[in-house]
Amino acid sequence: MGKMSTPSFWDGGLRFACTQCSRCCRHDSGYVFLSAADLRRLSEHLGMPARQVIDEYCVWVPFGPDAHLSLAEQANFDCVFWRDGGCSVYHGRPLQCRTYPFWQTIVDEEAHWREEAAECPGIGIGPARSPEEIASAVAARRLAPPLLKSAVENGALE
Repeated sequence: MGKMSTPSFWDGGLRFACTQCSRCCRHDSGYVFLSAADLRRLSEHLGMPARQVIDEYCVWVPFGPDAHLSLAEQANFDCVFWRDGGCSVYHGRPLQCRTYPFWQTIVDEEAHWREEAAECPGIGIGPARSPEEIASAVAARRLAPPLLKSAVENGALE
């Protein structure tokens, strides 16, 4: 298997340390898509069946002829799990949250990384994350596609 080529701007790694500002979890509408593994992790963390997690904490987002599973939002656009100053499911949080800010759409171009840095105070501080760690985070999300409504309706959770 050949070495994954990386954009030159992160060949030396990128610095990031979460400051727990919660900007990525609050105030703006967005989607946190859940893979089957994310749903299992949340279900185990919350101690409830996967279908109950879907019913209480998720929404279906239309996507072509199907729909993707996403975490719901509170009325003020905070994540459904953001409570009392932080993530109430931190140890069970989805991969999308675990890999931020190392998402393909953010690390694909240096300009996108800089734009995200304007919103995230953790970008540019802390230890440098290696190119391998960054590539691994990007690949992990690609290998864990969002759960489809049709799959759940066809018994994927059984």
